[in-house]
Amino acid sequence: MCESLVVCDVDEDLVKKLREFRFRKETNNAAIVMKIDMERQMVILEEEHEANTFVVYSYKYQHDDGRVSYPLCFIFISPFGCKPEQQMMYAGSKNKLVQTVELTKVFEIRNTEDLTEEWLREKLGFFR
Repeated sequence: MCESLVVCDVDEDLVKKLREFRFRKETNNAAIVMKIDMERQMVILEEEHEANTFVVYSYKYQHDDGRVSYPLCFIFISPFGCKPEQQMMYAGSKNKLVQTVELTKVFEIRNTEDLTEEWLREKLGFFR
């Protein structure tokens, strides 16, 4: 039942930017950070640091056998201590955003200090 809950729409400009990001030609690590515009109830491109954050991260992943891939990771940063209404808006909008952009590597983290390359490599290890 929670899977179908949609709290916020996704801005069409953001959807376009995320689709372009998915097929970018650069080989470096890169990220798009998103937030919810509480007044419009819409997921938009982040322009300033907020407590809750959605991140789409293109990571240069070097496999043990020498292959290189560029997985597109969705990271929902939801720190402890956020306002309950903010938590609900982000949690309720996460699935819509993931489905709209067709992401499969979805992770959640509560403490930004834990967001390290080692943490990400461990999470991506499940997708080998």
